[in-house]
Amino acid sequence: MSLRDLPSVDKLLGQAGDLVAAYGRPLTTQALREGLEAARARLLAEPGPAPASAALLAAAGAQLAALTAPTLRPVINATGVILHTNLGRAPLSRAALEAVTLAGQGYATLEYDLEKGERGSRATHAERLLIRLTGAEAALVVNNCASALLLILSALARGRGVLVSRGQLVEIGGGFRVPDVMRQSGAKLVEVGTTNRTHRRDFQEALDERVALILRAHHSNFKILGFTAEPELAELCALARPVVDDLGSGALLDTAAYGLAHEPMVQESVAAGAAVVAFSGDKLLGGPQAGLIVGRADLLARIKRHPLARAVRADKVTLAALAATLLHYLKDEAVREIPLWRMIAAAPDDLRRRAEGWRAALGAGTVLAGESTIGGGSLPGETLPTGLLALAGRAPNALAARLRALPQPIIARVGEGQVLLDPRTVAEAEEPALLAGLRAALGAG
Repeated sequence: MSLRDLPSVDKLLGQAGDLVAAYGRPLTTQALREGLEAARARLLAEPGPAPASAALLAAAGAQLAALTAPTLRPVINATGVILHTNLGRAPLSRAALEAVTLAGQGYATLEYDLEKGERGSRATHAERLLIRLTGAEAALVVNNCASALLLILSALARGRGVLVSRGQLVEIGGGFRVPDVMRQSGAKLVEVGTTNRTHRRDFQEALDERVALILRAHHSNFKILGFTAEPELAELCALARPVVDDLGSGALLDTAAYGLAHEPMVQESVAAGAAVVAFSGDKLLGGPQAGLIVGRADLLARIKRHPLARAVRADKVTLAALAATLLHYLKDEAVREIPLWRMIAAAPDDLRRRAEGWRAALGAGTVLAGESTIGGGSLPGETLPTGLLALAGRAPNALAARLRALPQPIIARVGEGQVLLDPRTVAEAEEPALLAGLRAALGAG
C-alpha cells in the first residue's frame, strides 16, 4: 500500500454529511485534513496499509467532539462545601435565573431611561435596592470585590497613604494580596500595629496630612487566635479620615441565627460609620459574581467618575441576577428562595433522612454524622452538622474519579478511606441524577 491509497479530502467530505451537519463544513474539513496529514506521517515513518475512509471519518468525529465539548459544565456538588470557589460559589435563585434569561435573550434597558426616552445609567438597577437594604447613601456594582477595592483605592487615595493594621495584610485565593493591590492603585501602604495586636492609638499616631484613608480588611478566610487585639470599626470611624471596610463575604443576614459565628454584616458597617464598604455578590449574599460598593454619596461620586470604573463595570446579566437576588432580601424571603441560605438553614435531621434515603435506594453504604462547611473565604473554621452517605471500598479515589467522569459529574469528598457525599449541597431536584450516577459508578467498579 502507498500514500496514493489515502482518500482525498473531497472524497471524505462527500461521506461526512453527519459531521458537516453537526460541526460545520470548515471545521470538519480542517479535522479531515489533519487526520490525513497524520496518516501520511505514519505511513512515511512505517509503511503499511492505509487507514480506511471509515476509520478516518471516525477519528475526525472523535476529534471534533472533543474540540467542541464545553469545559464549563454543570456538576453535582456533594462535597458539603456550600460556597465552593472551584465549583462556582453560590448557585442562583430561580428568580435570578429568570432575570438573566429575560435580560440576555434580547434588548434591555441597561442604560436607557424609558420615561425620558434618552440615555440612562446602568448604576440605577441595583443602587436603589442596595441603598434601601444597607442604609448607605449611594452604591456601585463592579465585576468582583478585588476590583472594587482596586477602584476605591485608585479613586480616593492615589499618591497618598492608607493606614492598614499589620494583622490585616491578607492574601486571598489566587495570590491576591492587599499590599499588591495597594501598590497597583498608586496608594501608599502605611502599616500600623503588629500582626496580633493593633490598637486605636496606632492609627491615631500614624495620621498626618499624607494619609487619605483607613482600610479595614475583614478576616474572611482565616482567624488570629490567642493574645490578640483590634479596634472596633466604630473606633476607627471616629478618627479624622474616611474608613474603607473591605468585608469580602457580604452578609446581609445574621449567620449566628443558624448556629454559626456572627459574620459582620454590611448594614452594621454602614451604621458604624464606615465611609465606603466593599463586599462580594457571590459569597454570603448568594448572588452572581460582583463587587458591591456602598457608602457616602460624595465618595461614591468620585469612585464612579474614575476611569477604572468603566473598565470593571458589571454587565446586564450580572445586574439582572443581582437585582433579583437583592429583592429576595427586601421581600424577607431570602432563606426560602436563595439556595445558599436554604443550605445553611437545612436541619441536620432532614439531611440525615435524605442520606438514609440514598443508602436505601442504592442498597450500599452507611450513613455517618459529619460536618458541612461554608467555604468561599467566609466563616473560616465554622461548620454545620449534617448526615453523610459513606461508600467504603478498597479504592475510594478510583470511585471518586469515576464519579467525576460521569456525563453529569458528581464531586464528592474522600476521607478515612471512604467516598463521602453530603446532601446539604445537593438540591433535591438533582437526586435522580445523583443516584443514577452513583449506580453507574459503583457498577463500573
